[in-house]
Amino acid sequence: MITCPSCTRCTRAQAPALLCAGCGAPLGANIDLFAALNLPRRLVIDAVAMERAYHDLSRRIHPDRFAAAPAAARDASMRATALLTRAYRTLRDPVSRGRYWLELHGLKLGENNQRVPAELAAMVFETQERLEELHESRTPENLAAVRARRDEVAGALEAATVELTRNFAAWDEDGGEADERRREALFRDLKAILSKIAYLTTLERDIGRELETARAA
Repeated sequence: MITCPSCTRCTRAQAPALLCAGCGAPLGANIDLFAALNLPRRLVIDAVAMERAYHDLSRRIHPDRFAAAPAAARDASMRATALLTRAYRTLRDPVSRGRYWLELHGLKLGENNQRVPAELAAMVFETQERLEELHESRTPENLAAVRARRDEVAGALEAATVELTRNFAAWDEDGGEADERRREALFRDLKAILSKIAYLTTLERDIGRELETARAA
C-alpha cells in the first residue's frame, strides 16, 4: 500500500517519495520500485543511469548519516535504504523486472508455471533422457550428448531473453496508451516468456549439476 508521509525533519506533507522534496531527508515511504530510483515506469532502463542514481541515493539516505538523529529519522533512513536496495536488485535484472511489472499490475505467473511450455517439450524430453543416460553411465559419448543439450538450452535461453527485450520495448512504445486488447496480449506474452525463461534456467541448472557430478566422479 502506498503511503503519503510527512517528513520527520521539516514535517512537510507530500506525495510518496524516497526523499523529502523540501529538506532532502529520507521519508521511509512505501513507494513502488521505479519511484524509489527516480525512474519512470518503463521496462527499458538505462543501466548506467540507474546505477548512478542508486549510488547517489544510497549516500544521501545511508543510516550512518542519521546515527545521531531522532529515532523517527533513523527508522526512516533504514526503511528507505532497504527499499532502495530492493529496487536496485529487482530492476537491474530483466527477469525480476518483468516479474515485478506483473506484480505492479496485480498479476503473477501462476500455479501452472511448472508446466513445460509446448515449444520446449521436445528439447526437455531429449535432455532428460540424456541426463538419465549420463547418470547411469558416464561414458564420453553420454558426456558429449549432455554437453550438446547444454548448448541447445543456452541458445534457447538467449533467444527467450531477446523475446523479453522485445516485449519490454513494445510496452514502452505503446503499452501505456494501448487499448485493453493490446495490453492483455502484452501481458500474455510477458507471462509466457518469463515462464519459458524460468523453465530453461532450471533445466540449465540441472544439466550443470549433472556435469559437475560427472567431473567429480
